[in-house]
Amino acid sequence: MNIFDSYTNRVKSTLQQDKINRSMTESYKTISTGTTLVKARAASIDAIRRDLQPESSLLTLARIVRACDVSAAKVGQHPDFCHLIGTEETEMHYITSAFIDIKGSTRLHDSYELDTLYNVTNTILSAAIHVCLLYGGHIQRIQGDGIFVYFGGKSVDKADSVRQAIAATAMFTYFVKNDLQKLFEEDEVENISTRIGIDFGDDDEVLWGNFGVANCTELTTQSLHTSLACKCQGHAGKNGIVVGQHVVDRLKTEKKYFDYLRDSKGEVRDRYVFIGPKRSLYYSQYDFDWLNYLKSLPYIRCDKEGNLYVLSQEKQEEEKRLDHLRQTAGLIQSGSAFTSPTGQISADPAGVKNQPHRFHYE
Repeated sequence: MNIFDSYTNRVKSTLQQDKINRSMTESYKTISTGTTLVKARAASIDAIRRDLQPESSLLTLARIVRACDVSAAKVGQHPDFCHLIGTEETEMHYITSAFIDIKGSTRLHDSYELDTLYNVTNTILSAAIHVCLLYGGHIQRIQGDGIFVYFGGKSVDKADSVRQAIAATAMFTYFVKNDLQKLFEEDEVENISTRIGIDFGDDDEVLWGNFGVANCTELTTQSLHTSLACKCQGHAGKNGIVVGQHVVDRLKTEKKYFDYLRDSKGEVRDRYVFIGPKRSLYYSQYDFDWLNYLKSLPYIRCDKEGNLYVLSQEKQEEEKRLDHLRQTAGLIQSGSAFTSPTGQISADPAGVKNQPHRFHYE
């Protein structure tokens, strides 16, 4: 997808540099006294990092979703609950939780050096972090090659927090499944994949607090649904997203994009992600059809090869203008057009009916 070009190019440059470094002879490895190949390779990676403009390819998306300034974002410090840090106070408030796990990175140790793996993994994590932040997410924790993200807050509608979570994770999954896969296939290496779990906990189901002791603390949540987001992730297939029942319940028009988890024969499997016999709770999980959901977004288009891309605001406005012109032309041709006192052409009979043109030729 075009919005991830900066990240894709960075990974590609890193893999190319790795090939160059591996082709160096033993005599060239020691460039000068006290300078090893590791230092030379690190310098090349730094150059690649400086060339990356994190905002460049994501600016289009940032304008479309009207993202706020994310430069002040900090791990584990949701701004609506920072007042709880360093206290024994707690607060009940809803949140949507998402666990993003990157699979396959361990196997890459057989093909690349550590600094190459660092740059590749960090670039992928950066892409996930940036797209989640643009959709209003709050990075709660970075766990190795995985990320835990909260969506929502005191000024965010509950359903909107769920939509933000599924849109951000769908975007990232497309990037991993398509853009990254092509790069690793070119390098004859098994591609990296992702698995994601999402769940929503309501105001009476999520407790915010400062967990831990002294300086070993974390502002986070105590909730069944925070835990179930992690369990849903564990049930997701390769490049899959699994969500809890509350996520589906919070959405209306989007419900058609969810189905029970099914095996290769189409039979329902692992319907319940949690069973609480004492509470008679049977909590379902669902597979999210993220690809078709992405295609339904108003700013996503598909090219002739089937690749998705983000349409800029300017091009969206141009499409709307041309569509309006086509509709107006259709009204005029049908003889059902009326003109309002302000000059607007529509099918509203309150205006003056348009008369057919008469052309006279000498």
